[in-house]
Amino acid sequence: MKKELLIIIPAYNEEKTIPKVLEQLENPEIANLADVLVMNDASSDRTNWEVKQRHHAVVTHVFNLGYGSALQLGYKYAIRYGYRYVIQMDADGQHDVSNVLHLYKELKTPDENGQYPDIVLGSRYMDGSAAFKTSSLKRFAYWMFRHIIKMATGRTIADPTTGLQGLSRRAALYYSKFNNFDDRYPDANMITNMLLSEFRVVEIPAVMHTREFGKSMHSGLKPIGYMFHMFLSIMAVLVRQHILKNVPKADEDYDYEEEISAGQ
Repeated sequence: MKKELLIIIPAYNEEKTIPKVLEQLENPEIANLADVLVMNDASSDRTNWEVKQRHHAVVTHVFNLGYGSALQLGYKYAIRYGYRYVIQMDADGQHDVSNVLHLYKELKTPDENGQYPDIVLGSRYMDGSAAFKTSSLKRFAYWMFRHIIKMATGRTIADPTTGLQGLSRRAALYYSKFNNFDDRYPDANMITNMLLSEFRVVEIPAVMHTREFGKSMHSGLKPIGYMFHMFLSIMAVLVRQHILKNVPKADEDYDYEEEISAGQ
């Protein structure tokens, strides 16, 4: 029977951590309902071979294209192969595999109006989330993005930069389209855009761990550049939504399937 869930894992030089992540995902409780796709973003280590040895699907970039580009190609893959749901998680072991079933369950749970979520965010900072240590600089960034999203959309998002997310097919289709997704840092800017585009976004507590090996893409002084990039990206979203008004809404009669099949 065809599986309806695809787990997308962007990876860059994660040979030390990804075998354990994949081993946990091979637990029958998860493996019976989900396929795994690793987006290997031109790793220079054995990441590619570690995935192939475990017989999971892997797409390897010839050049390093970045986190967002890896995710977007994964969404395109999900649409091409007919998956109804997508869960994205990191390869570095920070996202506990136990979160997968909770995200999947939430995606399939309607609200009081019978509406299903388009995006489920796994949060580090809600009641019920596991304790997670964060630097002062990152805490400030999260506080700033949290307040910007609140002012822009009226919604409070506890963890506006979480990479642990579940997507409906409708959300994955939207992200698959050219110019609808940030190819560098798809975080608070994308949450802001999706809320303003009337997609249904919910947030649930998650279990996350600190990185044990390798180097984070937000290490050193990179968070400072990241904050400026994200702030400008959110401002760009607000301009597109409120001034240019050229962003399709979730409830518009918009033929995503035709766009994707045409190669756009």
